[in-house]
Amino acid sequence: MNKDLIAVSIDLLFDGMVVPHDIYDADAKILLIGEGHTLRLSQIDAIRRFNKDRDTIQVSEKTHQLMMEKANPVKESYLEKIEKETGYGELKDETLAIINEIGITNTAPHEKIHTISHELSNHIEKTDPDLILDIINALAPVDEYLQRHSMNVSLLNGLIGRWLGLPKETVDTLIQTGLVHDCGKMSIPLQILNAPRKLSATEFEVIKMHPVYGYEMLSEFPDAIRFGVLSHHEKFNSKGYPEGLSGESIPLEARITAVSDIYDAMVSQRAYKNPRNPFAIIAWIKSLRGTELEQSIVDVFTENMPKEMINKSVLLSDGSVGKIHKLDDNDLEYPFIQIGDEVFKSSKKLFCTQMTYE
Repeated sequence: MNKDLIAVSIDLLFDGMVVPHDIYDADAKILLIGEGHTLRLSQIDAIRRFNKDRDTIQVSEKTHQLMMEKANPVKESYLEKIEKETGYGELKDETLAIINEIGITNTAPHEKIHTISHELSNHIEKTDPDLILDIINALAPVDEYLQRHSMNVSLLNGLIGRWLGLPKETVDTLIQTGLVHDCGKMSIPLQILNAPRKLSATEFEVIKMHPVYGYEMLSEFPDAIRFGVLSHHEKFNSKGYPEGLSGESIPLEARITAVSDIYDAMVSQRAYKNPRNPFAIIAWIKSLRGTELEQSIVDVFTENMPKEMINKSVLLSDGSVGKIHKLDDNDLEYPFIQIGDEVFKSSKKLFCTQMTYE
């Protein structure tokens, strides 16, 4: 069997679907529909009859993503609603304006960034963490990536700082660090920054300069923020960049931003990748505990993040929608799901794909 294929429900096939890759039967042995073919209802019915009592087919990851997008289109109205309630939408627009200004002037506007960071801090104090995570986990348009990523890392930094019990002044510094952590990317050529593919070794060396560029742009900012930006890609085991720092020689702001950055980068949809589900990301971050990421920060993150998702709706790999019932602390990637009166543990065969919103 091709290990790159995924077993999905026949119910996810839809009329008019242009098949990205070949579709196979439940055993991945018989080709059912060829790449590039446009499906019609009669052909979907024929597949059901061919499969008899078996309700799954084998498809590629790209085909699966297309099917899931059709089954659960982005609820823009919900995004608009929570952005309005939290003030996120207005702040997102202001952040985009600042990003554009940095791109033109090659300098980060201190007063404007301070003002937005202050507003974000106030919003974080007033908004329930689960609603903040709704904003971060919602599937957003790809073309909003840079400003959303800046805002989301800022929000996550604020949450982690509060979960750690840090003083408000430190939390505010974390929020501001998150907002500007990637400002150096405005000095990276767009053909590299937006490349819809894996970067070459040479291109990656160019990307690795963005923390340095960010540090240089932030000359008017406090050292805690500047060094937080410079070091947010350092790793606890000294295998990061740009300086190969290790352990507590990495500034606290950078150690926390590293966790926030990884989470939002993985949960976001970009031109070159599909988003991963939050539980797989939390499990991945836990696997980096003590190697790339600081243990205590990972512990507070992996303890608090899943709790905020209890009773939230989630889309499963077969197209059904359930609610997060409880977590398995020893297997964070596969929480217990409730659909109606039935509660079961998700698994590699039936897993969460993304949070979904009514």
